[in-house]
Amino acid sequence: MGWVMMSERDFHRIEVLAQVDDGRLSVQNGANLLDVTRRQMFRLLKTYRTEGGAGIRHKARGKAPNNQIHDAKRDYAVALVKEKYEDFGPTLAAEMLAEHHGFKVSRETLRNWMQDAGLWLSRKQRRTFHQPRSRRECFGELIQIDGSDHRWFEDRADPCTLLVFIDDATSMLMELRFVPSESTFSYFEALESYLLKYGRPVAFYSDKHTVFRVAKPNQHMTGMTQFGRALAELNIEILCANSSQAKGRVERANRTLQDRLVKELRLAGVSSIEDGNVFLPGFIERYNAKFAKAPARSDNLHRALNIEPDRFNEVFCLRDKRHVTKDLMLKYDRKRIKLAVNDLTRSLAGTYVDVYELADGRIQVRAKGVALPYTIMNPERRITHAAITENKHLSAVLAHIKEEQDKAAPKPKVKPVSAKNGYVKNGRSPGRPSKLELHYAAKRAAAAQTGSES
Repeated sequence: MGWVMMSERDFHRIEVLAQVDDGRLSVQNGANLLDVTRRQMFRLLKTYRTEGGAGIRHKARGKAPNNQIHDAKRDYAVALVKEKYEDFGPTLAAEMLAEHHGFKVSRETLRNWMQDAGLWLSRKQRRTFHQPRSRRECFGELIQIDGSDHRWFEDRADPCTLLVFIDDATSMLMELRFVPSESTFSYFEALESYLLKYGRPVAFYSDKHTVFRVAKPNQHMTGMTQFGRALAELNIEILCANSSQAKGRVERANRTLQDRLVKELRLAGVSSIEDGNVFLPGFIERYNAKFAKAPARSDNLHRALNIEPDRFNEVFCLRDKRHVTKDLMLKYDRKRIKLAVNDLTRSLAGTYVDVYELADGRIQVRAKGVALPYTIMNPERRITHAAITENKHLSAVLAHIKEEQDKAAPKPKVKPVSAKNGYVKNGRSPGRPSKLELHYAAKRAAAAQTGSES
């Protein structure tokens, strides 16, 4: 007699049936232990007495299931997937096999086959883990910068942006500034304040905002922005992160500020950008005292600024080149600029000059480092969509338009044609007068005539 494979459930059944057969258990108690009915209990007892313990074993144990797919079919499907659908997912691969090869298989079965063949990774296997980047060793070696749009003043004011500068080695807040929106000039203001306090760091670490990086460089727009050009003149490197996790220091600081700073501004009763910027220096001191860490090395890599204060306007401005026509005309920011005629400007026809747009709105036209006199001809005051997009002042422009719309006078009420003609309602319904109205009108006329005769 060969080996008989049984499960623990089968052994438990045989033990209970043996006790019932010997009279040590009643039929009802045995049925309760096996969780079967009395009728089923009698059937099991009959099988046990005629065939023994082997008769209790499930008859399909050890046999292949009726719906099992042959190994040859499995190998055929896997070979097709390797040959034609290697980069397909199980769902799409199953559809392709059924549509083009007449091989029907469920997507879950095909998923298991592809996993066994190494053609598909499960969700758990595809899971990736971000490896944290080590801190820089020295203070001033890398400064992470970012802008956080949030309702910093809650319902007391409109949403605005907080510019955050944080040191990578120490997690110290270096500069905070409330601005209406992220723009080149707003970052210029924050950068100037930072440089005057600490000097020049080695590098800045930012995201891929249009202030820091040109998304699609071409022959007209190089990869360097105005902010990048200013940092290059100051000998400061700028790095753009490929993901938000890469600049996790400033991202984590933003979440902390959106919790702590909002509540402190509420307690202090601050409800405007100007008052918020006055409040921020004290908050920075308290934050750094609580969260700042000691650097791995005590070196301070900030360098001296070595720039005259009056040159800040030349560095922190928007620069562009414009072509000068033979009439000494050029166009900039929807303005037609005519250069004054002198010995220097006569030779500039057909060449390019540098246009400087300062933070206060003034425009300087320079050639060979010399400011040229000019006049603005018929400036275009109409604001177009292209101009808004080009200048990246969308939020500010929309706020201005809304303000002007609110100031506009209300629209006059349109009067109907009947009112223009002098028509006045008499309270009567339209149509011919009734006989009763005619009767009473005649009585009123007779009474009036009688009164006049008397």
